[in-house]
Amino acid sequence: METQAAQKKTASSLFHSDASQRILAFGGLIVLFIAFSFASPYFTKIDNIMGILLATAVNAVLALGVTFVIITAGIDLSVGTVMTLSAVMAGVFITFWKLPVPLGVLAGLATGALCGLTNGVFISRMRIPPFIATLGMMYIAKGLSLVISGLAPIYFNDTPAFNKIAMGSVVGGVIPGFPVPNAVLIMFGAAIVAALILNRTVLGRYDYAIGSNEEATRLSGVNVATWKTLIYGLCGLFAGLGGVLMASRLNSAQPALGAGYELDAIAAVVIGGTSLSGGEGSILGTVIGAFVISTLSNGLRIMSVPQEWQIVITGLIVIGAVYLDILRRRRE
Repeated sequence: METQAAQKKTASSLFHSDASQRILAFGGLIVLFIAFSFASPYFTKIDNIMGILLATAVNAVLALGVTFVIITAGIDLSVGTVMTLSAVMAGVFITFWKLPVPLGVLAGLATGALCGLTNGVFISRMRIPPFIATLGMMYIAKGLSLVISGLAPIYFNDTPAFNKIAMGSVVGGVIPGFPVPNAVLIMFGAAIVAALILNRTVLGRYDYAIGSNEEATRLSGVNVATWKTLIYGLCGLFAGLGGVLMASRLNSAQPALGAGYELDAIAAVVIGGTSLSGGEGSILGTVIGAFVISTLSNGLRIMSVPQEWQIVITGLIVIGAVYLDILRRRRE
């Protein structure tokens, strides 16, 4: 009982700093939107806004899973290549083996979850540091993607239903002439599910507790190793969903794609206020952070800023977000 009370007290004390970071990230998003709107009239066109939403979908889904991991004070560098491996496995089931699309989707999700659970076992049972364990999984997933696909893209041309998972629209009449892609709806649906898991389930409570003080959580009788394994498995499941969305959007599984997506996902989580020190973070902040990344990238591209400088600017923003987190913790 005392441990639960302490956890609730800790969560309450962190709420205000966490909320302030979310407000700051949202304010930054508004500033970016206004600045790019003045810089280019094309930025506010409906088709460009839809492009931003679509670009955010995959990164946001990956970032949702990474949020759970970073709250434990861990890291997952493998989500990008696990996403690719999940897309390839979906392609194998649907294109190579001619199985129904739902089975291909389940194969992609299961592949991501299995990779995540493997990361969890490496970290919680074998005591391998998260950075090293997930770095190894990043290379394993990348290599398996190339081996299984035979170094060639897997196309879904014979299964148009698969492309509609991301690019179809079940709410096409909301904005006449500009249907909202299903990928955007899936992103928001996944965010709602992630928020419910983080805030309304035992896994979410232990997620915060492990990140706040792992040793105290272990001494209170919690099987930390099991819960950390499940948390990494959940991160892998979201990576699998990202792989399905990416393959559906491109109508192909690209085995060489995926490297670098983990950095965008981590950047979105950090910008959204999740502390790399653990014990603090929110799904809403992560979604805002993902929109900051995609809006910044879209606006800079419209302004013809070279891609290499776009990467530099994103890096500076991430460093700034981490430094603000450090300053907040010092004040506390």
